Amino acid sequence: MPSRRRVWEVLEGTHPDDPAGRAFTVGILVLIALNVLAVVLETVPRFDAAYGSAFDAFETFSVAVFAVEYLARLWSAPADPRYAGPIRGRLRFALTPMALIDLLAIVPFFLPYLDADLRVARAIRLLRFLRIAKAGRYVSALRLFRNVATSKREELVLTVFIVALLLLISSSLMYFAEHDAQPEAFSSIPASMWWAVETLTTVGYGDILPVTTLGRVLGSAVAILGIGLFALPAALLGAGFVEEIARTKQPRRCPHCNNELPNA
Repeated sequence: MPSRRRVWEVLEGTHPDDPAGRAFTVGILVLIALNVLAVVLETVPRFDAAYGSAFDAFETFSVAVFAVEYLARLWSAPADPRYAGPIRGRLRFALTPMALIDLLAIVPFFLPYLDADLRVARAIRLLRFLRIAKAGRYVSALRLFRNVATSKREELVLTVFIVALLLLISSSLMYFAEHDAQPEAFSSIPASMWWAVETLTTVGYGDILPVTTLGRVLGSAVAILGIGLFALPAALLGAGFVEEIARTKQPRRCPHCNNELPNA
């Protein structure tokens, strides 16, 4: 029987070069993707009518696999120092976000009286397999993205603040310009924010439109501002990627002997 540590290593993909860990990760990932596909196809009446029993059988099989996986994780969790302790350690693990999502994916099957289909929650479990980024080329890619987001966090926060401020100002101005002409569409400033959002994002559904001259002038200005406004985060992230790539390409040198050091 495999040891508790070995089971934990396979489930968590602790060793990127472990064939068993890779096979388990790929297998569960494929099963999750098939579950998402099944949920989508079940909404098509002709597929549900023709393959309803197959969908039910696949659901039973999937729940059995996910239940065994969850129990195996719960059993082997104390092998990780973070969850040391037979009771408290397992409880800490069970309360982690991913463990709760795992549980949420299987509990509704055993509670038929719940009038809810939470199988789509399994799609969220795909986030677990971001841990496979420890392997190969994905390591440097994710580290690069993290470094860029960290280095540009102040600028990104400022951009979000500017967007929120512009949203408030534009919706307030449009409310005062259009409220008398369209009291139902622009009934309040919060209601006007829907128009501001779809205009700033250049979506323009057309469900709410200004009809007064002042409203159209304001709408034109907001639409033009929206085009440039949402280019700011892209420009910031683009510059951050360029800076980070240039920095990582520069050789690191030892502060003592000034010899070139290998990249981490």
